[in-house]
Amino acid sequence: MNIAVVGTLDSKGHEHAFVAEQIKANGHTPILIDLGTGSAPQVTPDFTRFDVAASNNTDLQALIDRQDRGECVVAMSKAAPIFITKLAAEGKIDGIISLGGGGGTALGTSVMRELPIGFPKVMVSTLASGNTAHYVGTKDIVMIPSIVDVAGLNRISKTIFTQAAGAICGMVDSAQQGEDDSKPLIVASMFGNTTDCINHAAKILEDAGYEVLIFHATGMGGKTMESLIESGMVAGVLDITTTEWADELLGATLSAGPTRMDAMSKAKVPAVVSPGCLDMANYGERETLPAEFEDRTIYIHNPQVTLLRTNAEECAQLGKIIAEKANANSAPTAILNPLKTVSVISAKGQPFYDPEADKALFEAIHANAKVEVIDYDEEINSPVFAEAAAKKLLELIKATK
Repeated sequence: MNIAVVGTLDSKGHEHAFVAEQIKANGHTPILIDLGTGSAPQVTPDFTRFDVAASNNTDLQALIDRQDRGECVVAMSKAAPIFITKLAAEGKIDGIISLGGGGGTALGTSVMRELPIGFPKVMVSTLASGNTAHYVGTKDIVMIPSIVDVAGLNRISKTIFTQAAGAICGMVDSAQQGEDDSKPLIVASMFGNTTDCINHAAKILEDAGYEVLIFHATGMGGKTMESLIESGMVAGVLDITTTEWADELLGATLSAGPTRMDAMSKAKVPAVVSPGCLDMANYGERETLPAEFEDRTIYIHNPQVTLLRTNAEECAQLGKIIAEKANANSAPTAILNPLKTVSVISAKGQPFYDPEADKALFEAIHANAKVEVIDYDEEINSPVFAEAAAKKLLELIKATK
């Protein structure tokens, strides 16, 4: 198998060459790719920086001659994903590894984020022990702390680099032994308060011949689900738990951003949507709740999570958002409303029971939706509602065939 060893070979050429040697020792073929834009590379690459730049019709030498390092790095960060994703698409590489500090990590992971989920990716970085969300994004990038700076070969760095090379080789070997991927995919959104619904619906969908991938609606979970939908790999969307929109509206901690629910429209994928857990927005410890919400209904889920009950005005806004997102999808789409409760804790007798807020939510959905809206006099976790959601999605998928 061929493994791309990608990095700035003008400053970290010897380190990448060492990794390439370890990959070769493990029985794989390393492909050295230079992304440097400074001095000449320290080692001879299989693909030069000019090969990479040409993939985006960039005259790299002209940029280098202007001696504007920032301009060069920006140009390479645009060209490298194009060049390397093309190699991957053509089956010329089976995995990728890179080493770097701040700039190298930004450059290496910008390439990795463009590669599909399941394609082996390893980034050895000086930044791996901190907040890596903006480097990893929604992809399965493995980040390994370099411990010492990626600057020279010593007993520590050689140990880390050798283990990283072994990791990428093992990942490539494992990728060739994956499970049968012949079943079409359905993605579903879940929260603790909608677990029973999704588990029941998933069983029905699996019995119908689909593989169901469940994503936890915690912000990053929603973003990851959206990324997979947009990739074109998905046959249907069961977006029961749209709670991340409550966090987006109220500036809470589990927002998936304003593009949440846009991927189904971009990919034109059949979808069933429900206002699951839109009764709550998530904050951290009790003391982190914004002062403006001190007189509102709250629920301490655990010492680290404080839930805020959305009020009628906010629920009306959320209902409108959900409806408009569903309207944008040109593929068959339906909204299913569980009228008795949208989460476990908004049921009658529970802390977030608020009939007026729920009424505002459902009325806004009906007032703004142009897609089919179906009301069920059920709780969101009832088997009746779960079965209805699963069967409706199967019906919508069938209508597209």
